[in-house]
Amino acid sequence: MCTTCGCNEGKTVIEGLAQNDHLIHHNHTTGRMVYVEQDILAGNNQYAAINRRFFDEQGILALNLVSSPGSGKTSLLIRTLASLREALPLSVIEGDQQTSLDAECIRKTGVKAVQINTGKGCHLDAHMVGHALEKLMPENGSILFIENVGNLVCPAAFDLGEAHKVVVLSVTEGEDKPLKYPDMFHSSDLMLLNKIDLLPHLDFNVERCLDYAHRVNPNIRTFKISATEGDGMDDWLNWLQAARDRRKIQSRKAVVPD
Repeated sequence: MCTTCGCNEGKTVIEGLAQNDHLIHHNHTTGRMVYVEQDILAGNNQYAAINRRFFDEQGILALNLVSSPGSGKTSLLIRTLASLREALPLSVIEGDQQTSLDAECIRKTGVKAVQINTGKGCHLDAHMVGHALEKLMPENGSILFIENVGNLVCPAAFDLGEAHKVVVLSVTEGEDKPLKYPDMFHSSDLMLLNKIDLLPHLDFNVERCLDYAHRVNPNIRTFKISATEGDGMDDWLNWLQAARDRRKIQSRKAVVPD
């Protein structure tokens, strides 16, 4: 886990917050690793519960987009926003170790976005997301996309308060990734197999990859898409609409007294 990979050093910077509001990520430096991990996750889960309560009260569908670097997450997100921005309120939290390049790309679509730079950190945590929400102020009944740092390991363990984890896997990465990184695929509700337009140029067995994903997580849903060409995007967009409709129903039920 990240307690051994060095991401407990340095600062997390959330765009728009003053210097003295910066978060010090993982201030745990002593003790046996297992206790440190438990402490980190327990603290994170408390913040995740606060985020989840906020999302529930506001009827916000929060999605945690996870993948390795280069899977096409940002390209997928930009195409998704372009398709939905006229019909639905949308917002984005962008996670990267450095730069605000992705947030700037998102804003060009007309959708508001806040960048979180994690420094040496290899994932977002719920505390960071909570601070970003204060800056972002997503609308009631909206869809919030949280694009996590590119990493198939640590983000699997950190609940951000989201309704669903969505893992993006590109066909250029290899069909065995669900077996090599099982925690990520086990914790995700949906897998988007991206860049299928490149399949004629690759030695990639789609059915084997989907089988591996279902071995790890029998309940995971899978869509085959191309964020650049648009193949399969309707399946993804329909899933988003259905998930938002369910969220609205749940939110209404939550405010109706027994």
